[in-house]
Amino acid sequence: MREIRIDKVVVNIGVGEAGEKLMKAEKVLELLTHRKPIRTLAKTTNKDLGIRRGMPIGCKVTLRGEDTMNFLKEALWVKNNRIADYSFDAEGNFSFGIGDYTDFKEMKYDPDIGIFGLDISVTLARKGLRVRNRRRARSKIPKHHKITPMEAKKFVKTRLDAEVVG
Repeated sequence: MREIRIDKVVVNIGVGEAGEKLMKAEKVLELLTHRKPIRTLAKTTNKDLGIRRGMPIGCKVTLRGEDTMNFLKEALWVKNNRIADYSFDAEGNFSFGIGDYTDFKEMKYDPDIGIFGLDISVTLARKGLRVRNRRRARSKIPKHHKITPMEAKKFVKTRLDAEVVG
């Protein structure tokens, strides 16, 4: 029950507008993850940026299971197997960004698509987390069962062979 595992990996591209640019971002995510992305919608209206509530402004893909390790190893390879110390939150999850999708292996620049950066968020969990999320008989997770940032950094060093730079 104490073993830490990767619960999910969310790959996100925020475009800020709907239309052709969003379609190109969806194509990039589909090339990288081999999954169909879903659109993210604006939660508020911002007249200065021309964004209305409910307007699609980005896309994301959630990876679970075997695909998470393969994708993470490739993404960390792009970052030279280094993650900044400030990338970890209080619950042991971590996030990092990649400036250009063409940095991945076997990805070539396509002038029709252009250049897109992406954000990767990794959620770590232990077995038994369902107790907090389930609908029936929901209960709190004890403090000693939660993942600390130190445990998450150790997991990244041992399981993902990445260095935490601080």
